[in-house]
Amino acid sequence: MTSGHPKKKVLRDRYVFGVFDIESHKQVLNLKFSILQLLLGLFGIIAILVTSVVLLIIYTPLREVVPGYPNAQTREVMMHNALRADSLEKVIHLWEIHLTNLQRILANEDPMAPGQILPKGQAADIPEFAVGGRSQEDSLLRAGAELKEQQNRSSISGGNLQIEGLHFFPPVKGLISSGFSPVNNHFAVDLVAPENSVIYAVLDGTVNFASWTDEFGYVLQIQHENNLLSIYKHCSQLFSKVGDPVTAGSVVAIIGSHGTYSTGFHLHFELWHKGVPLNPADYINF
Repeated sequence: MTSGHPKKKVLRDRYVFGVFDIESHKQVLNLKFSILQLLLGLFGIIAILVTSVVLLIIYTPLREVVPGYPNAQTREVMMHNALRADSLEKVIHLWEIHLTNLQRILANEDPMAPGQILPKGQAADIPEFAVGGRSQEDSLLRAGAELKEQQNRSSISGGNLQIEGLHFFPPVKGLISSGFSPVNNHFAVDLVAPENSVIYAVLDGTVNFASWTDEFGYVLQIQHENNLLSIYKHCSQLFSKVGDPVTAGSVVAIIGSHGTYSTGFHLHFELWHKGVPLNPADYINF
């Protein structure tokens, strides 16, 4: 029972560490300590050093020299690949829905409802598919706009546009949230689509404008044959620059929600012929 007392006594025995001047033999420093205090002090110093090294590695660029830790360029590539994978997944999903709807139509069945296409709760945000259908005012406004558009089309080149036979590629797979309305100065259709959805060129042509604007974010403009012009607004990223040739169905941009006039992720798509706006819905099956 008494064998442990000598060890405890050794740990708690106090010692004196002195420093003397070699010339005068005068004591300069006098430290009193025990073995236990010495051990605790060493452990404390080691803990402070380890903590300092860990914090230095975590909060400074030194962490990039640690084996296995990705640097800034690698993290950027990983993020870009993740966004591309997510975008491709959404595009594949939309194409599957498009194929399913084609099969339903060919089988004389009703196509999928918007609630089945969009995520839960998103279809209600689109006025055209809101519960209760279109209001009477909306129907009258649309009828007036369509009548005025037909009058505009009949006055262009004697009513012969020479473009009815062209095959337009849909610029994005989405739903029309706002239609062509000249009476409201809306010379386009707004197409709602998921974030990071890709945008396609509707026809072969050449890019004659590609830049950022405060009102519409990134804007792309493509000149086609037959004096046709297509415009894509509110893009988050452009893949073509001025002078680049594009083909119908090629990816030219990514959908976005940029600009002071944006109300969410959508494509503002315009189609012009000889300086006159056309209703894209008359030529493109969205």
